[in-house]
Amino acid sequence: MSSPRPRTGRPDGPGQDHDHGHDHHGGEHGHSHGLVDPSIVRSRAGVRAVSLSLVVLLVAAVAQLFVFLLSDSVALLTDVIHNGGDALTAIPLGIAFLLRSRRAELWAGYCVVAVILCSAVLALVEVVQRFLHPQTPTHLWALLVAGVIGVVGNELAAIIRWRAGRRLDSPALVADGNHARADGYVSAGIILSTVLVALGFPIADPIIGLLITVLILHATWESWRTIRSG
Repeated sequence: MSSPRPRTGRPDGPGQDHDHGHDHHGGEHGHSHGLVDPSIVRSRAGVRAVSLSLVVLLVAAVAQLFVFLLSDSVALLTDVIHNGGDALTAIPLGIAFLLRSRRAELWAGYCVVAVILCSAVLALVEVVQRFLHPQTPTHLWALLVAGVIGVVGNELAAIIRWRAGRRLDSPALVADGNHARADGYVSAGIILSTVLVALGFPIADPIIGLLITVLILHATWESWRTIRSG
């Protein structure tokens, strides 16, 4: 008479962890099924989003910087400052996601707002200097291309950050997406400035630069509201 098989002490039932033995080519391979830690998925997705947007914005900012060195457009300089600052905001956000901390994300959001505000102040200083010392931009075709690059780069970064921010329920990432979208409108101002300068209105360059600065300040306020309500 055969003896009954010993019980494992781990009954199968709803919600119970269990091991499965699978025979692969004559051998047994055991593994357990379970949920992946949501914080790990969250951090990986967040870091991937901010890293990708960082690359996009850095490429756009570097391309615009080369054009600025040719054209000496203060409107373009404000856009370069803003795009560069926007790219750098990916660093604290990436660190926050790596730490898998909601509190770290909140403080990263405050860092985003601080960077936007600093870029606005720096842009304002440059615009005032150009009003005091007028200078007509050159290489207008390159300037026009720089504006287009800024629009495309910022729109791509905004889409990347918005989608990830909503999927991960991250106010900081959504705020950074709003910032990138505002930058897209800023870069469109470069295109307008180029057209007006070509038509014989060089004063349009610092005026557009001033308008860009106002938009940067508006983006600061919108991002601050998003972080506070998140």
